[in-house]
Amino acid sequence: MMSTNLMLALIGAAGIASAGIYAWRRTFIDALLVLVAAAALGLFAAGIRLPGDTGRTLTLDAAAPAPTLEGVRAFAVKGDGLRAAQWNDLPALPLQWQRPEGGSLRLHYPRQLALGRTFTLRVQRDDKTDARLQLLGENGQVIADARGTGDLVVNWMPPLAERVVLKARLLDGAGKTLAEGPVPLTVIEPNILQVQGRFGAPSFDLRTLNELLAGSGALLDWQVVLGRAITRTELPLDEMKAPNLLVIDAAWFERASGAERAALLGRVAGGLPLLVLGANANDPGVWSRTLGLSLKAQPADKKIDTPLELPVAPLNPASREAGEWTGTDNLVWTRSWQKGRIAWLGASEWHRHAIAEPQALALWWQGVLDRVGVELPKDVEWLEPEELPLPGQRMELCARGVNGEVRFPDLKLVRSWSARTDAACVAVWPEKSGWLQVKDAKAGAHAVYVYAPADWPQWQAAQRRDATARYAARTPAKALEGAAQAFPAWPFAPTFTLAMLLLWWRERR
Repeated sequence: MMSTNLMLALIGAAGIASAGIYAWRRTFIDALLVLVAAAALGLFAAGIRLPGDTGRTLTLDAAAPAPTLEGVRAFAVKGDGLRAAQWNDLPALPLQWQRPEGGSLRLHYPRQLALGRTFTLRVQRDDKTDARLQLLGENGQVIADARGTGDLVVNWMPPLAERVVLKARLLDGAGKTLAEGPVPLTVIEPNILQVQGRFGAPSFDLRTLNELLAGSGALLDWQVVLGRAITRTELPLDEMKAPNLLVIDAAWFERASGAERAALLGRVAGGLPLLVLGANANDPGVWSRTLGLSLKAQPADKKIDTPLELPVAPLNPASREAGEWTGTDNLVWTRSWQKGRIAWLGASEWHRHAIAEPQALALWWQGVLDRVGVELPKDVEWLEPEELPLPGQRMELCARGVNGEVRFPDLKLVRSWSARTDAACVAVWPEKSGWLQVKDAKAGAHAVYVYAPADWPQWQAAQRRDATARYAARTPAKALEGAAQAFPAWPFAPTFTLAMLLLWWRERR
């Protein structure tokens, strides 16, 4: 078959030769007609289309796969749009879509939680009417609820390390159900905290802190100076291989020698976080010279109430922003120290809440430790799917610290991890709703909850809208300009025919 380029070359050569002969005969109109005919025939044969004619617009259906994309210049979609997994399989083309308003909601909660941590479920709503959010256990009993006109938040403390499927229900002001669906959660055993404590004076606060840490299963290397040459020592029950937190009181640091302080700060510079209990601080100059912490005397009766009522330490930074130090409402100031982090706790007498409010005290201390930046080492970290996994829909599972192969026993499937920029991922198509088991040689057993198609339709709508908006941003809207008046190539055929007829008519005269 003759190539298009050769055909165009022959048409061009014949047109130029013919026009040259007519020009030599001084029949310039005929020469012009030959050139018009040759140009029209060449454009028709080449399939060149005028600017703006780039194909057709394809209307996509979220419930059906896209048909052939040949000749498609743009997409159109109605309603909430498509899922992110569906958009990722399509090329970047201009999109015609009007984002719906209202009628959606979003749920935010951790899929995996360490025992001892508070589970927090937040519902973000488009509609700001009065509503009530309920969290129900597997037995159907309400375990937490909240009411309000904006975003709603409920908290719950899991009692056991187990895998559960809770249920959330959103009710309007009259008690009518607006939305409900499953809330899967995996509660895991916490990693062991390894704490070294050095204290210059005993106190009820120290004893309470010791009991809180020991009750959480932490390993404690605890030394408290009781008097001159008298020190109470508590050794860990198991071998402490890698301490991940240092705790001292201000009195110990102020009495320590220069070598002891340098050794302590050297460990912090290497990456070990340090918490200073500032209630018995007495020498502001020491802290200013060594840590750049400027302390000011506080009123004797000053207290905080977030969330526990606690007296303020006699010496504290004067403001929330104090040089390299940054504070919070619960009187914890922190600063970076090379690879590590130092925190100053400027509150005291938390032991008074140990009996009346033990859970609130434990949560408060968990918040303090979070501010310190205690990060326990993780060999593997499972990442949450970007959108709700659904049966029959492509699901991408990602994790950090994995490689090789991963098995899906429920699907009788083995996949290889595909390396990405900051994680490794694998794609599967779940067959049914419920827990999908995952087994990895390094990461061990894991499970991902697959939602039923009818679960949380308002949440699914929000995710589809977000995914469609992200896709629309990939191609500027200007790409559609000029495409509305597309001009096809077929008019070149009658142009060629008309030019040849006129030439024939002039030759016959």
